Amino acid sequence: MCTMIAKQIPIDGSGKGKDGWFEVRQLNVSYDHPYHARQEHALNIDFVNEAEGPGARVAVELTPEAARKLVQTIHEILAQAEAGGHLTAEG
Repeated sequence: MCTMIAKQIPIDGSGKGKDGWFEVRQLNVSYDHPYHARQEHALNIDFVNEAEGPGARVAVELTPEAARKLVQTIHEILAQAEAGGHLTAEG
């Protein structure tokens, strides 16, 4: 049995939903039962803008292995961008 583990953080970005692009203002990350994925538990990521209603949401459900690969890949890409002078350490 797993108790839901969740965290919400403010972010600044864009997402593409069924009605097109929208501003993303919040990231919800949880480890819980997925809605659609076939696993018992998954890492669930929601990029949302609650001010724009339920259509301003992009959801992803990942296996723990896929989530770790995503994190590793993000770190690798940011390191390459930084090494190439395209990104400073501050962002």
